[in-house]
Parts: sequence; structure tokens; C-alpha cells
Amino acid sequence: MHQLLDRFLHYLIVEKGLSRNTIEAYSHGLNRFLNHLRGKGIEEAREISKLDIREFLLFLKKKGLSSKTLARNLVSIRVFLRFLTEEGILGANPSEEVESPKIARTLPEILSLEEVEKLLVQPDPMIPRGIRDRAMLEMLYATGMRVSELIRLQVNHVQLEAGYALLYGKGSKERIVPIGSEAMNWVQRYMREPRERLLKERESPFLFVNRSGRPMSRQQFWKSIKAYGRKAGIRKRITPHLLRHSFASHLLEGGADLRSVQLMLGHVDISTTQIYTHVTGERLKKIHQRYHPRG
Repeated sequence: MHQLLDRFLHYLIVEKGLSRNTIEAYSHGLNRFLNHLRGKGIEEAREISKLDIREFLLFLKKKGLSSKTLARNLVSIRVFLRFLTEEGILGANPSEEVESPKIARTLPEILSLEEVEKLLVQPDPMIPRGIRDRAMLEMLYATGMRVSELIRLQVNHVQLEAGYALLYGKGSKERIVPIGSEAMNWVQRYMREPRERLLKERESPFLFVNRSGRPMSRQQFWKSIKAYGRKAGIRKRITPHLLRHSFASHLLEGGADLRSVQLMLGHVDISTTQIYTHVTGERLKKIHQRYHPRG
């Protein structure tokens, strides 16, 4: 069945244009599923039943994996078996009758405006790396882009005079987002000299580069932002995605409409964006309880 999995992953790359991270997630989950089936003596796709899928999900649950991870694995199995059905390898998709695990929808944590300010000023503006990191943090908070979009951002995708950036999100979907004056100032400052000093006469189409002149990696930036969070004395778990959550919540608190925020975040479904209205609602409720005489 691993040959069928290879065909499926090739289909996701060529036909669907999914990102490398998404492909790796499918590959990891489905390899684990196929290895589980092999352990039960199942070698053919047509032998897979809905009971086998339920048993696999129970196996993951016993390993202590969350309902969210179980649901994600089930989605991968469904898409894989649907592909096999469409290819004529299966007569029917046994996963369609398997119920998805119920997920308790948790509200995303966000930074306060004061915490954002503390975080943004942590990079050292006297060194090239510090100016680069400040520009990256400003861009994340100004646009709400994903970290994968930030590190793939190319110089010709940023139009500073017009004040927008061209992003390629999940499934290579294209969108334009406004940048804002503060982020533009820091990107201009970074491009004037620090970027050239990091490149050391090398060339790169990517906007943000490391000391080797290569594009910044997710891991490099993740480490940096965590260090800046500690330095700022912020007790929350600092991740690049935390700035994305904060971007959306602060826009809605300021009166932005949901549809505009959805477009800037690149969400296909507006219900994904709606969770930020609950964050804002919870925050307003706490303010009301704290300050209203009858709160």
C-alpha cells in the first residue's frame, strides 16, 4: 500500500499544489496508519474497513494524542481513501461512515497591545541581525501572515511605495495584504544596508536572509522570537502564530469587519475567522465585569 501512498502524495504535490509542510503531515500520519494496518496483517487497500479506522483512532487516543490530532489523522485517511476510490482502486470509501472526534474549541491566546510593544522593541537595532528581526516581527504583526509566508517572502513581492505585500498561502493561494507605515519603515531600514551585510555580496530573491545569505528557516525565527519573549518578560508561550492571533483580535477590537480580516488572514472559511470574535467578546466581558458598577 505504500506505493499507493506515493501516488497519492505525488497527486497532492502536482495536482493540488499543497505546501511541503502539508505534504509532510499527510505522509507522517498515513505512514503511521499503514504501518498499523500491516501490524494487523492488512496489506491490501480493499481490506480496510471502518472498524480498522476506528481501531487506529483508538490506538492514537491510548497513546495520549489529543482529539484535534485524532481528527486531523481521520481527515488525512478520508482524503487518501477518497483518492483511491476516484482512481477505481476502492469501490467505496470506508472512512465516510467514521465519525470525527469531538473537538473542544479553545480560544486562541493573544498578546495585549502592551505586550506586543514590549516584544517588538527587543531586537538590537545596532546590528544587522537585530534590524532584520525587528522588520520580521513588525511584518508579522502588521500583516497577520503565517511564518511560512514570512520566510518565503521575496523582495519583488513587497511593494513598499504602494504599501502592500503579495503572499502565497496554503495551496499556493495568492492574496495581497497592506503592510502599514511602521513595518514599511523597518523593512526599508533593513534593506538599505543590513540585508547587504548579511548577504556578503551574495544574491538571494528572498527578503529575509541569515548570516550565510540563505533564507531564514522556521526554526531559526522560532528560536529568536522565543528568546525575545523571555527577554521582554512575557509569560505567555511566544510563537510566530501568537502574533497572527493578536493581529486578528486587535483589528476586530478596533472595529474592523470580519470579512476584511478573513481576506487578510487568507482563511477560506469565514467560520475560522469567527473564533477571534469570541476572543474579543471574552475580553470585553472581563472589562465589563471589572469596571462596570453592576458588572
